[in-house]
Amino acid sequence: NTLQLRGRGVFAAISPWNFPLAIFLGQVTAALMAGNAVVAKPAEQTPRIAAEAVRLLHEAGIPKTVLHLMPGDGHIGAALAAHRDIAGVVFTGSTEVARSINRTLAAKDGPIVPLIAETGGINVMIVDATALPEQVADDVVTSAFRSAGQRCSALRLLFVQEDVADRMIEMIAGAARELKIGDPSDPATHIGPVIDREAKNRLEAHITRMTRQTRLHFAGKVPASGNFVAPHIFELTDARELTEEVFGPILHVVRYRPSDLGAVLQSIDDSGYGLTLGVHSRIDDTIETIVDRLQVGNIYVNRNMIGAVVGVQPFGGHGLSGTGPKAGG
Repeated sequence: NTLQLRGRGVFAAISPWNFPLAIFLGQVTAALMAGNAVVAKPAEQTPRIAAEAVRLLHEAGIPKTVLHLMPGDGHIGAALAAHRDIAGVVFTGSTEVARSINRTLAAKDGPIVPLIAETGGINVMIVDATALPEQVADDVVTSAFRSAGQRCSALRLLFVQEDVADRMIEMIAGAARELKIGDPSDPATHIGPVIDREAKNRLEAHITRMTRQTRLHFAGKVPASGNFVAPHIFELTDARELTEEVFGPILHVVRYRPSDLGAVLQSIDDSGYGLTLGVHSRIDDTIETIVDRLQVGNIYVNRNMIGAVVGVQPFGGHGLSGTGPKAGG
């Protein structure tokens, strides 16, 4: 008996703008190491970093016949996915685009083509009454607002036990108030701009709707010009009011009673997403209950949710958040 490993053929690697080097290289090198040729399609917003990375890979000895750069917008990615000679697709981006790629691959005649996807998430943190308020405030602000909330893993929905909710929310808002928004080349800046005008318009529309429909706890201030979006904290009456990922510095808070923890976990399950989860508690049984109950790719206990180290701690999601196999590890 012999076992032989060989490449599948040509992989399309379609990467996002928010980690334009790390995820781009992670996809490309994984496909190359598994014996495939690669056509790499970076996000339309970040082609220069990808071009420089490919130039360096070619300089390091990767044959130009094996690694090709294909910059462009979503039409290029769609054409690659539909091409009859593509033997696999690795994708990081929105759930909506992943669904489109999946449908395209399924509709093709010929061999079944695998899709490895890491997509978005309504990432949740659960905070109970035993959690340390100062640590919660630091970790929530870091997780929700750093990088202008533009990480796949960023905190979107915070569940706080009602006994301590007022104090926790006040501390989080106070910490957020100290953040400096501006030019990210200045070391004193905490929050830079969002990626482009389209993203800013989409986030401002969500803020307008939330301001009308929910309770506003905090609204930051932004510079007069540029694609800046201020951090916001909104309180929802029900987690189901948040139906999709909001990719920016906007935090949604829901209070819960300890007796309703099971219902909270069910609501997280029902969302269908499973990318990142945070838990703040000093009760081991509570932590174990939450970790065992939820199918989530990456769980962070008593710390922030955005610190996975590429190449050290693999990263991937379940359900609407991805196909399971890990990126970056």
